[in-house]
Amino acid sequence: MFRLDEEKSSDWWEVEALYDLCFAPGREALSSYRLRDGVDPVEGLSLTLRDPDGILAGAIRHWPVRIGGLAALLLGPVAVHPTHQGEGLGALLIQESLERAAALGWKRVMLVGDRPYYARFGFELLPGVVMPPPTNPDRVLGIELVDGAWSGVTGAVERWTGTDH
Repeated sequence: MFRLDEEKSSDWWEVEALYDLCFAPGREALSSYRLRDGVDPVEGLSLTLRDPDGILAGAIRHWPVRIGGLAALLLGPVAVHPTHQGEGLGALLIQESLERAAALGWKRVMLVGDRPYYARFGFELLPGVVMPPPTNPDRVLGIELVDGAWSGVTGAVERWTGTDH
């Protein structure tokens, strides 16, 4: 049985170590990290999963961004420890965090990722949304938490500067 919790400040470095383990070296050089610089993840949407021994098995974070002046969430990173991959923990983290985001009043979520994997959660290509280079536009995906939330939303993804959504 895994325990799902909101990430606490004391979890930060352990979560960072999991991300280092699961992603290529230099992950922080990706353009999505420039959107996160100096911005806190959204409270209540950074989640951890721990095994019965209290060992971190997975984590997810969401960050606020703006596109065409509208608020959106940037999902990621999401990671599952290699010893627990294939057990559905990533799906659990994604689904739970999306439900919580909707409950908090967020309307749209985007990410940069593998379309075949994220399509099963309802993510679709966002052709008018532009991530900073060098991002492959075929990997810019989004999901509506409110019907029509992505309709007409186009432009560059920008760092968050406000407090509302």
